[in-house]
Amino acid sequence: MSKVLVIAEAGVNHNGNIDLAYKMVDAAKEAGADIIKFQTGKPEQVISRFAKKADYQKATTDQNESQLEMCRKLQLSFEEYGLLKKYCDKVGIRFLSTPFDLDSIDFLKGIGCDLWKIPSGEVTNLPYLIKIAETQAPIIMSTGMCTLDEVSAALQVLKEHHAGDISLLHCTTEYPAPYENVNLKAMGRMKDVFGLEVGYSDHTEGIEVSIAAVAMGASIIEKHFTLDRQMEGPDHKASLEPEELFQMIQGIRHIEQAMGTGEKRPARSEQKNMVAARKSIVAFCPIRAGEIFSERNLTAKRPGNGISPMRWYEVLGQKADRDYAEDEMIEIDFCRKQ
Repeated sequence: MSKVLVIAEAGVNHNGNIDLAYKMVDAAKEAGADIIKFQTGKPEQVISRFAKKADYQKATTDQNESQLEMCRKLQLSFEEYGLLKKYCDKVGIRFLSTPFDLDSIDFLKGIGCDLWKIPSGEVTNLPYLIKIAETQAPIIMSTGMCTLDEVSAALQVLKEHHAGDISLLHCTTEYPAPYENVNLKAMGRMKDVFGLEVGYSDHTEGIEVSIAAVAMGASIIEKHFTLDRQMEGPDHKASLEPEELFQMIQGIRHIEQAMGTGEKRPARSEQKNMVAARKSIVAFCPIRAGEIFSERNLTAKRPGNGISPMRWYEVLGQKADRDYAEDEMIEIDFCRKQ
């Protein structure tokens, strides 16, 4: 199994503060993430002034502000995203940011971003898909809220416009996502239908669903994190704190190791325990030379370095060549007996 790509989704959990964003880069690096992902956009190009907040946004932010007003407060400038890219390069974690408008695609391409993350909300945005595809860079596309037909239509657009390699993330677009709505098996369904690498963008509480997704074949995991879940903002409540992010990544790495090759054979670590755990045919009671081995005078006991009980019926009816004490291993030269 190749290494699972872990994306620590900072999103807008920096609350529009570049110093918090720098701290999030450090936290993601320390937790062992491969990528830290932000969200880049010009709010006026993304959100109509008539757009209402989602219910989860209403529950976690100022009730009196619009979605546009909320997002204005949460955005960093293009210049600040450029500084974050340089900082990520310096500390050794890959920078990624989801563009939410066409200008942001141009900007991110200009600062050297060579991997795209298409969010679930843009899967049905034709001009956006075309512009992303025409860069010919690899794409990771989330599929929250999508039917298979919608995913298929987006993939057709991307491929027709010469997109790079494409991976799909199964996702449930709710914050937090109820466990009963996760439907992890849909991830495998997309892999079967489209023949692409698949992963999971996790909006559930906790870490177990991401780890389960890896066991089910996810090659990419994306998970929101925050420095403090008590901070004000739309996504903090459904995010992991740094220690939890570390625990999730550790769990993923353990599952990677545990998946193995699929070949059923004794592992190297367990071979040394075979003698101690398995059994051999031994004398149930004292046996005299010349006696016939039977179910009355034989039994199976540990250790397992004698005649295997799988040869039980080959031993029954044989004649003892010597005296045996109780528990002593039975010895038979089967070649000579033949």
